[in-house]
Amino acid sequence: MNVFEAVKQNVTTRQAAELYGIRVGRNGMAVCPFHNDKNPSMKLDRRFHCFGCQADGDAVDFVSRLFGLPSKEAAMKIADDFGISYDSRQKPSIRPKIREPTPEQKYQQEENHCYKVLSDYFHLLRKWEKQYAPQRTDEVWHPLFVEALQKKSYIEYLLDILLYDTPEEKKALVAEQRKEVMKLEQRIAGHTAEHDRGRSQRKSGLDR
Repeated sequence: MNVFEAVKQNVTTRQAAELYGIRVGRNGMAVCPFHNDKNPSMKLDRRFHCFGCQADGDAVDFVSRLFGLPSKEAAMKIADDFGISYDSRQKPSIRPKIREPTPEQKYQQEENHCYKVLSDYFHLLRKWEKQYAPQRTDEVWHPLFVEALQKKSYIEYLLDILLYDTPEEKKALVAEQRKEVMKLEQRIAGHTAEHDRGRSQRKSGLDR
C-alpha cells in the first residue's frame, strides 16, 4: 500500500487539522487558515471545503497547503505523525524540510492551545462540581467544589470570547491569559498524573 492510500484510509481531514492546531467546532466548522477568515467558513470532515475561498480537498491536500509541501511529502508527514505504516519504498532517503509557520499560523496555534487548556479546565470544573458536591447540609465544602463554583462561569465566558468574538478581542484575551494558561496546563497535567496513579494503585490492589 503506498503512502497516499494508507493516509486516505486512516486519516480524515478533520483529524489532520486538529493534530496541526486547527480548532474545529462541534458542527465541523473552523476558521479557514488559507485566507483572512473572521468567522468559521471551512467545513471539515473526511474532506474539507471552505465556503469563503473555495479551498477544497482531502487530508493530503489540506496538509500540503498548510505547510507548503508537495503532495507526496504532505502524505508522508501525515503518515509519520499518525504512525501509519506504508510501503517504505515510497520514502525518499532525505526527510522533507517543512516551511516555518507564518506569524499568523503561530498565533493561530497559540489561540488553539489557549482554547484547549481552558476547555480542559472547564470540563474538570464541571467534574469537580458533581464529584465533590456536599451530601449533607452541615458538610464542609471541598476546596475543588468551591473552585468549581467560583471559576466555572468565568472560564465559560473566556471560551465564548474565543469562539464568537472579534479577532482583536481574541488576541487580547490570548495575550492576557498567556501566563494563566501555562499554570493551568501544568495543574491539569499534575491532576491527570495523580488520577492515573490512583487508578493504577486501585487496580493493583484489586489484582492481589
